[in-house]
Amino acid sequence: MFKFSDLQLPVVQAPMAGGINTPELAAAVVQAGGLASFGFAYSSPEKIDADLTQTRNLLEQSGAAGDGLSRINANFFVFEPVQLPAKEIVDVAIRDLKSLNLDADFNLTIPQAPYFPDLEVLLEPIWRHRPGVLTFHFGLPLVSVMKKAHDLGICVGVTATSVREALLIQDAGADFVVAQGIEAGGHRGTFDAQALHDDMLGIDDLVKALKPVISLPIVAAGGLMTGGDIRRVIQRGAVAAQMGTAFIGTTESGASPAHRQALGTSMAQVKTAPTVFTRAFSGRLARGLENEFIKKMADKTYLPFPIQNTLTGPLRQWAVKANQGDYQSLWLGSEYQRARIGSVADMMKLLTEEYQTALRSEDI
Repeated sequence: MFKFSDLQLPVVQAPMAGGINTPELAAAVVQAGGLASFGFAYSSPEKIDADLTQTRNLLEQSGAAGDGLSRINANFFVFEPVQLPAKEIVDVAIRDLKSLNLDADFNLTIPQAPYFPDLEVLLEPIWRHRPGVLTFHFGLPLVSVMKKAHDLGICVGVTATSVREALLIQDAGADFVVAQGIEAGGHRGTFDAQALHDDMLGIDDLVKALKPVISLPIVAAGGLMTGGDIRRVIQRGAVAAQMGTAFIGTTESGASPAHRQALGTSMAQVKTAPTVFTRAFSGRLARGLENEFIKKMADKTYLPFPIQNTLTGPLRQWAVKANQGDYQSLWLGSEYQRARIGSVADMMKLLTEEYQTALRSEDI
């Protein structure tokens, strides 16, 4: 079974649903000594099979396929049951999107059930390919899923944003916890989407809070951009650092041009824009770069997750094709201003050098 101690550098390239995670990105991370991830939340079984097959082929071509997909993490959402709201609410949500008055070619239609994919169906290619790691966001999978993964030698992790969630993960029999600090980009991994209370702990405080109360390994996530950041969370008790925003600007990522531009590839002034939490794109709280869509939808009606995500899908697809960053979900962590641009190999080399420098400074 996968062990974090086997990594050459204690780095997990974060799962990011929506196309950012590519086979090229995953293979490059594995070749450089890290744990690579795919965000398969919205993927079809055919797409999952194709991505894992291509990743295996790329690793074989590079000579790095000795352990197969042992350093690949397949990540899925645990969706809560959801119902379409009353017609009056749906009509208002659609009207609010139309009020953007965009000169764009896309259709807004009422989403139809089923509102999210069947996890058991999505996992079928996972059981065939057997990646080393399987993780979940938004809650715990069924006990039967955890058992099957363990029977196949697959390590299981679950995201926690609080001590309470981490204890539930430990009691359920998971192998590790992904501690998500408030700095993290993308969807907040709270178990209860409608919870009125969220500890909103920063990553340092969350790791500090978890370390005395759980025995599971902790992977720290949120605002980690450099080798020095990696070393800092390791010192606080984590076994690895999960980094998402740091990899969005890499050559191998599938990020849109606008997403890359937000990291400063051609418009440094964009880096002054803040990241904020919004439910407008998907119906669930997520951190991203504040753009016109988020501003205009701040006081508008949105549907429950993931129905809102389906409703805004055509808009987001149009925005990518038209290179309209103001209407894309540009998920980024709060520390995105410190992102670097380059290949995965260069990024991992730099992170390793920074990590080693931090280690040496401790010995002085």
